[in-house]
Amino acid sequence: MDHDILLEVRGCRQAYHKDSAADLVVLDDVNLTLRAGEIVGLLGRSGSGKSTLLRIVAGLLAPTQGEVRWRGAPIAGPAEGIAMVFQSFALFPWLTVQENVELGLEAQGVPRAERERRAEEAIALIGLGGFEGAYPKELSGGMRQRVGLARALVVHPDLLLMDEPFSALDVLTAETLRTDLIDLWSEGRLPARALLMVTHGIEEAVLMCDRILVFASNPGRVEHELRIDLPHPRNRHDPAFGHIVDDIYGMLTRRAPAPAPSRAAPADETGLATPLHPVSTNLMAGLLETLAAPPYRGRADLPALASALQLEVDDLLPLGEALALLRLAELAEGDLRLLEAGRSFVDADTEPRKLLFADALRSHVRLAATIRRTLDERWNHRVPALRFRDELEDHMSPDYAEATLRAVIGWGRYAELFGYDEEADQFMLEEEEEK
Repeated sequence: MDHDILLEVRGCRQAYHKDSAADLVVLDDVNLTLRAGEIVGLLGRSGSGKSTLLRIVAGLLAPTQGEVRWRGAPIAGPAEGIAMVFQSFALFPWLTVQENVELGLEAQGVPRAERERRAEEAIALIGLGGFEGAYPKELSGGMRQRVGLARALVVHPDLLLMDEPFSALDVLTAETLRTDLIDLWSEGRLPARALLMVTHGIEEAVLMCDRILVFASNPGRVEHELRIDLPHPRNRHDPAFGHIVDDIYGMLTRRAPAPAPSRAAPADETGLATPLHPVSTNLMAGLLETLAAPPYRGRADLPALASALQLEVDDLLPLGEALALLRLAELAEGDLRLLEAGRSFVDADTEPRKLLFADALRSHVRLAATIRRTLDERWNHRVPALRFRDELEDHMSPDYAEATLRAVIGWGRYAELFGYDEEADQFMLEEEEEK
């Protein structure tokens, strides 16, 4: 056995049974090996199962299938030597900083004097010395996350799990905490032998990680693995850094072969169950206008566009994918290119834009076209949204189904293709359309 190996995940699958429908597969055949001395990042879109995998590794969730081994032994519940930092701080508001940090040690039965000493050391290590007696409400978001980090480190874990630990912080605070953490790691002062972190920030992953596992969605699976050989501290302006970021954007926008359909998930013979992101039509229009204008003039490199617009991958890619779905732009190999229909949209006034958008919806979004056709056929030009929600949930999670419905509602309203009665939860044709 390789004694440097701390964690092994083999053939991990996580599925949830749904009554009278196919099982919802969140993770499928995920494999991961983590060695001492590594920072490994799980990178991917929201909903790709990254956080689910982290909870499986933490022993908080048992996989449906596969094996997870910690120091060579199967994980069956929370394991000694693994600690976790959460996105939401997860502090007890009625406890002081010192008391919050001591919690894990108290659960382990560590004597009070030893708890106090180790908690003070951890608090000083992460830069909060002097705030031991403060309560969470008296701290900034960055300081509260430092408390969460100290609480995880005080137990001296071999493996530190971090679930998007900087996503709830403002940009400057996140950058400061990220830099401090890497400095502690590089100096050997961090009491952990390995770090496994979930992120949807491409630059964050390249800044921090030795290896990055890029996840695909529906179901979540590792599609690419990259080793980052750049020395710390890393410079965002280094051309080598930029090349890696470009490569990852390319991976996330490259059309991969569709995975073989699961036996638990029947094919969508109607073609309705394409997951949609409820991105605003105003944002889509704004991105098209930006893409058409200088300096892009119809074609933009996604990393440069994300930096200029201050958008993360989870914000920019859904916009690009919506435009690509509607054939207004093309998204491929890390670039976004304006198509002829997109140029026509940018050049048009308000009403012609709606007509162009409605035509794109009818032609390229089967769900929108089906809703409109059903409304045309109904005597009262109304149809319950439940009819489409149920069919979507046969092929995707309730959350994805609801997001898909919200997207088609917003887009259909903008295009005046159909309306939606919130109170009755029904699609409908407006009066002037019925005449």
